[in-house]
Amino acid sequence: MTRPIDVLVIGGGVAGLVAARECAQVGLAVTVIETTDAVGGPVAGHVLDGLTLDSGAESFAVRGGTVASFIEDLGLTDQIVAPNVAGAWLHLPALKQADAAMSVPLPKAGVLGIPGSPLADDVRRVIGWKGALRAYADRLMPVLTIGREHSLGDLVKKRMGQRVLDRLVEPVASGVYTTSAVDLEIDVVAPGLNRALTTAGSLSGAVSALRAGAPAGSNVGGLLGGMASLPAAIVAALQRHDVAILTGTTATALARSGTDDAPTWSVTVTRQADAAPTDPAAPTDPAAPTGPAAERTTSTLTARYLIIATQGAQALRLVNPLGDQFDALAELDWPAPTAVTLTTLVLDEPALDAHPRGTGVLVSADAPDVTAKALTHVTAKWAWVAEAAGPGRHVVRLSYGRAGQPNPTDDLSDKELQALALHDASALLGVPLAAAAVRAFARTEWRDALSPATLGAPERAQQVREAVAATPAMEITGAWLAGTGLASVIPHALEAGDRIRHAALGLTITGPDE
Repeated sequence: MTRPIDVLVIGGGVAGLVAARECAQVGLAVTVIETTDAVGGPVAGHVLDGLTLDSGAESFAVRGGTVASFIEDLGLTDQIVAPNVAGAWLHLPALKQADAAMSVPLPKAGVLGIPGSPLADDVRRVIGWKGALRAYADRLMPVLTIGREHSLGDLVKKRMGQRVLDRLVEPVASGVYTTSAVDLEIDVVAPGLNRALTTAGSLSGAVSALRAGAPAGSNVGGLLGGMASLPAAIVAALQRHDVAILTGTTATALARSGTDDAPTWSVTVTRQADAAPTDPAAPTDPAAPTGPAAERTTSTLTARYLIIATQGAQALRLVNPLGDQFDALAELDWPAPTAVTLTTLVLDEPALDAHPRGTGVLVSADAPDVTAKALTHVTAKWAWVAEAAGPGRHVVRLSYGRAGQPNPTDDLSDKELQALALHDASALLGVPLAAAAVRAFARTEWRDALSPATLGAPERAQQVREAVAATPAMEITGAWLAGTGLASVIPHALEAGDRIRHAALGLTITGPDE
């Protein structure tokens, strides 16, 4: 790299790409570096049996409209699709110990599994009359700690009882956040619930109020061709602005010099000798041959401004030497990273045409016969995938790994994992699936992610913001600070990019009306 760099973005996930585009649009010279050989982070795709499929995030939350607006700005509005409204099921231990495990539809009128109508038929089917009556007692209990609840699990157990927590909330929490509900911060995973609880006087009343205030329609959307279309479209926009994207490039150290008015960042990077930025967002083929690791070279990139958009652990390592305010961040109670394994199966099985378990299944940690924590019946959830697959061919995706526990797939070979996934899919879908039905299989590992939703997350994020605010010419963004999902990541990255471009152009942000 010989050209001057105005803004260097470390991390080529969606957060880094969005922030880079925000800066490049006003004419700043931007370079993005990414450790892996493809940008997009967990918004990625792969090709299986001729089908282009998501290998990471498969949808986005529609709340706030920010993601849809961003997608519209990229010219992808016509590609937005809604999922099948059939909804997910739950796979649970039987209510009576002697009975087999049970699979039932997830009750409709709830928030993160918390029922708005505890005595409704679909709720009683899951928790029984005893559990439903205990949950209904929530309406008779006073609200003693107004606006002071933090743990989602503790609140649910206190207000509605153990059965609601174990059989409704925990499977949803684990499926969405890979974390026990007990460790989830309410204000992060259910914004407005504390306030609604204070107003309504009961947890079920608060859930009903939140649902009544939500816009009609599906809570999530997707993209035709898969969510990997999003980073590909951002890359295309960046290339129109001559943004350099260097894959296979890792930042190992930072140094700052100059003054606040004329800052300079020096970033030490190592790079694969044969790394190339061509088509960095293309879906990967798991059957493609791979060779030994390429030799790496070390160099220094200099830039006026810096945006760090890596995963949390790497970001904290990079900024730790920059000053006392960053030393303190390392001492915070950060959650342990969680390793998640996704397995995708393409199956020839006409019996699945009936969509026996809706769009997928969330699994209780106590379910005795299944190792997976969730299953998505992709061809049941997304019409565009079903159309591409054709009758009788189905795509299912299973997720393994829960926070605080060893990943059960760590010691399994691909052959062993495929057999486990086929067993779990058979149990969860209620259809015997033979090994001969498997047309394709893929294993995708997502590791070292810090959950942005655990207890204390708002306070930790605030301390990071304060440390960054005291360090001119630098911003930090990413899901570990912004929150889970694109509906949190994109607006956070837009704001980080906006602050950098204002600083670079000598402007001052005065408020929302500026």
